Amino acid sequence: MNRKWRSTIAVLLALTLLVAFVPGCASDDTEEPTTEEPVTEEPKTDIKAAMVTDVGGLGDKSFNDLSYEGLQRAEQELGVEIEVLESREITDYESNIDQLATAGYNPIFAVGFLMTDTVAKVAPMYPDTNFGGVDEFFDPVPSNVVGLNFKEQEGSYLAGVVAGLATLDSFDSKLNSDNTIGFVGGMDIPLIQKFEAGFIAGAKSVNPDVKVISLYAGNFTDIAKGKELGYSLIEQKADVIYAAAGAVGLGTIEACKDKGALFIGVDADQYLTVPDSGDVMLTSMMKRVDNAVYETIKAMVDGSFPGGQIQVFGLAEGGVDLAPYHDFETKVPQAIKDAVESARTDIISGAVTVPEAP
Repeated sequence: MNRKWRSTIAVLLALTLLVAFVPGCASDDTEEPTTEEPVTEEPKTDIKAAMVTDVGGLGDKSFNDLSYEGLQRAEQELGVEIEVLESREITDYESNIDQLATAGYNPIFAVGFLMTDTVAKVAPMYPDTNFGGVDEFFDPVPSNVVGLNFKEQEGSYLAGVVAGLATLDSFDSKLNSDNTIGFVGGMDIPLIQKFEAGFIAGAKSVNPDVKVISLYAGNFTDIAKGKELGYSLIEQKADVIYAAAGAVGLGTIEACKDKGALFIGVDADQYLTVPDSGDVMLTSMMKRVDNAVYETIKAMVDGSFPGGQIQVFGLAEGGVDLAPYHDFETKVPQAIKDAVESARTDIISGAVTVPEAP
C-alpha cells in the first residue's frame, strides 16, 4: 500500500508540475507584441511674446484689449508663452519694456502712439529682441522693429457716411431734424485726427450741409470727461456721436444712453464689449489690431519677423471695417447700407482718397 501511495503521489505531483508549466509556455508562444503608437505632442515653439499696454490698460474695450486678444490667440494656436505688463503712467513705459526684454520675451509689443519715442530709444539697447509698435511710426525704422499702423481714416469715412445719412433720417426716435453730428477724440494728436478727418469727410460726402462738432478730452482714460463731452454735444443738437477716445468713449456712451442719442463705437465691435449698449450702438469702426499682433507673432514663429518695416492695414487689407448694425439691422434703411458699400468700393479702388487730417 505504501508503495502504491508513493507511486500515486509521484504521478499527481508530476501532473501538477506539467499543468503549471504548459500555460506558461503557451503564453510565451501566443502573446502578441505590443503595437501601441508612441504618444507624440503637438509641436510647441519656445517663443515668448509680450506686450506693454498704454495707460488705458487692459479693460479699455479698445486697442489694449484688442492687442491682448491677438496675444491670446497666438498662445492658443501657436503655443507661445505670453505676458502683459500694464502701464499706469507714461513713466512706466521704459521700465516695463526693460523688464520684459531682460526676461527674454521676444517679440515685445508696445501698444499706443505715445510709446513711439520709448521704443525708438530702447530697441537699440536690445538688438536681439524684436519689437512691434502698435500705432507707431518710425523714420528710420530700427531693424528689430515693425510699425503696425492702420488707415483709421478709411474706416472712419464709412462711419461718417452712416452718421451723415442717419441724421437726415427718422428711423429711430433719437434722431432729430437739426442735421448735426459729433466727434469725441482722446488726445488731439495726428493719430486721432485721422479718425476725425475720415468721419467728417464721409459725412460731408453724402450730406454736404451736415454740421460736425469735434471735442477732445485731452486723454484716453477719463470716463467722466467723456460723459461730459457727450452731454455737451447732445445739448448742441448732435444726434449721432462717434468717439475715438479709448476709455473716454465709455463715458460718451453713457451720455448717449442718458440723453437719447445714437453712438458709433471704435476699435472693437463695442456692441459686444459694452454691456447694455444695444439701444444706442448704431455700429462701430473696427480696427483689427488683434490680427496685426497675431500675424506678427506668427511671422516670428516662422522665422520671418518683418523688422525694419512700417506695415499699414486699411480697408483693402482687412485692417479696418464697420461692425454689424446689430439691434438696428432692420431699422437702418437699405439706402444707407448701399451708400456704405459704394464708399467702400470707391476707397479700395482708389476712386476716393480719404484725408488724414481735418
